[in-house]
Amino acid sequence: MPYVDGFIVAVPKANLERYKKIARVAGDVWKEHGALTYVECVGDDVPYGELTSFPRAVQAKEDEIVIFSWITYESRARRDEINKKVMADPRLSGDEWKDVFDGKRMIYGGFEGFLSL
Repeated sequence: MPYVDGFIVAVPKANLERYKKIARVAGDVWKEHGALTYVECVGDDVPYGELTSFPRAVQAKEDEIVIFSWITYESRARRDEINKKVMADPRLSGDEWKDVFDGKRMIYGGFEGFLSL
C-alpha cells in the first residue's frame, strides 16, 4: 500500500498558468527521485461550505482557485529519502513560488494507505 503526501493550496486565478509551470517542474523532480505518482488537480466543483470546505480550509479568496494534489511513494521511509533529495535539487531552490501562491495557507500532510480498490 503506497504512502501519500497530500496538499491543498489556494492560487490566484491570474497565477494559474505560472503555478502549472512550477508544478510540472516539481513533478519531474519528484518522479526522477523516485516518487511513484505526482498529481495536481484544479478545483472544478468545490463550493464554499458553511462550516467546512476546501476553499475555507485554505482561506481562498474570490479571485483564487483551489489546487488539490498528491504524491505517492512505496513507503514513508522511501518518502523521507526522496524528499531529502527533492529539497536539495537545484531546480526547486528558487523562491519563484512565493510570487505565485501563499505558502502559509497551504495544507499538507503524509498519509499511510489502508485501502485501494
